[in-house]
Amino acid sequence: MTKHLSALLIVAALLAGCAATPTSTNTADTSTQATELSKPGAGEAQTVTPAPQPSQMAAAKRASRMAGSGLDAEEEAARKDLWLRVRKGFAMPDLDNDLVRNREQWYASRPDYVARMTERSSRYMFYIVEEIERRGMPTELALLPFIESAFNPQAVSSAKASGMWQFMAATGKDFALKQNVFRDDRRDVLASTRAALDYLTRLHDQFGDWQLALAAYNWGEGSVQRAIARNQKTGKPTDYESLRMPEETRYYVPKLQAVKNIVADPANFGLTLPPLPNHPYFLSVPIERDIDVALAVQFSGVSMEEFKTLNPQMNKPVILAAGTPQILLPYDNANQFLHRLAAFQGSTASWTAWVAPKTLKPAAVAEQVGMSEATLRDVNRIPPRMLVKAGSTLLVPRAATAQVDVPVHVADGATLALAPDQQLRKTTVKAGRKDSVASVAKRYRVSAAQVAEWNNVAVTASFKRGQRVVVYRPVKVASKSASRSAKRTKSASASKAKSSRVAARSSGKRAAKAPVRSAKATKGRSTATVQVATNGSSAGSSTEPPAQ
Repeated sequence: MTKHLSALLIVAALLAGCAATPTSTNTADTSTQATELSKPGAGEAQTVTPAPQPSQMAAAKRASRMAGSGLDAEEEAARKDLWLRVRKGFAMPDLDNDLVRNREQWYASRPDYVARMTERSSRYMFYIVEEIERRGMPTELALLPFIESAFNPQAVSSAKASGMWQFMAATGKDFALKQNVFRDDRRDVLASTRAALDYLTRLHDQFGDWQLALAAYNWGEGSVQRAIARNQKTGKPTDYESLRMPEETRYYVPKLQAVKNIVADPANFGLTLPPLPNHPYFLSVPIERDIDVALAVQFSGVSMEEFKTLNPQMNKPVILAAGTPQILLPYDNANQFLHRLAAFQGSTASWTAWVAPKTLKPAAVAEQVGMSEATLRDVNRIPPRMLVKAGSTLLVPRAATAQVDVPVHVADGATLALAPDQQLRKTTVKAGRKDSVASVAKRYRVSAAQVAEWNNVAVTASFKRGQRVVVYRPVKVASKSASRSAKRTKSASASKAKSSRVAARSSGKRAAKAPVRSAKATKGRSTATVQVATNGSSAGSSTEPPAQ
């Protein structure tokens, strides 16, 4: 047990900082140590010679050195302000215009907002700066999450961009950010930082200019390329300030420039930036078995909020080892987690994955997997009146005796596909003055998640007055037996009506012939004949009896 625990602790140290993230193939590695760690197999437990159990402080020191900084948490250099290091790496040309002044004033008038952003950034800035310096990129890029998400890794825009670096779903997939039932790597601290720097490197290679690269990061490379082509066609300059672009993109680089100016000289704007320690905040701890998030939090000793701040990519209450090979924890908590995990006896996961063999109602699924329908719907976010389509992956209770973890192909490819439990009709309505996704959902008795999905917006989004909003409403469809009964009833009614019309025509013909027959009748039948004729004639007519 001690030998196994020692190996785990060493792996945790080796995976600290940038070593936990795949390196970019576009940038040369300037650190020999980081290069060795990026090789296939580096940092794996089986390649490490077991060492005596280190103390927590010794593990932190070693992890700090392995992160590539060469800094010791106990040394004077480690206590210096990380802002000094960021300022030293500024390398982008400055932008100086009224838009920059406008954004400077905006931030300077909101010191509390700046303080909150800076506090959140303290967990991630060291790692980001390490990665940027390793790639030889300008450190201004470390400030980009300030304007993208205010350093909130859980941020989701109205356009459904997600994470600290605000990746759209399609762009995230282009840069190998997994998005499935169990996790969304657009929110993963390590994976999203790697993807963002890869993307920015590609854009800079494409445009040869950091300001244009940033515009493309915000607006899309195709849009920037077309704007450049328009200016070239009319003989206009093609720099950032000369391009015609949406207002958001026009303010994008000025925002970053304003933040850069504040970081460079906060006192000039009446602001004070809290110092950021110049050493790693977290360790990367390997996950070898499926484990409940609640249990991981318990073992580590951090709060659930802190755990989610460092591991925001989790979509479910279980961490699948096949899809999430590591979690991030502060130094002391990482060592505590490993100690408690090694000493734990029993199953670490109470949840597992279940793949629907055919399209089923949630109630039928719940019965098969042994859980309540309400819990099934809640944990898998299944709206009312929806079917679970075949091939969907659901989170369900794991049997106490189950030893097999969720396999890689399920952990990486898990999707949830739903279908309406009844026929729906698409309706387009106009939003009112204060309409939101929630208010529209309430009005039409559907879930907010459905309205958000139908209109490609976030669940928390609001609509502009008069904006067209798509809503699907149920269409009542009669059953087959009811349909057949209705057809029979309709057929019988039609036959009866036809018979009545035929009878009416026949009666009319007989009435017209009655007076002729009565004239030939005997005197004893004349009264009866007159009565028949009267009954058969049209209103207002009369027939006098024959003379006596």
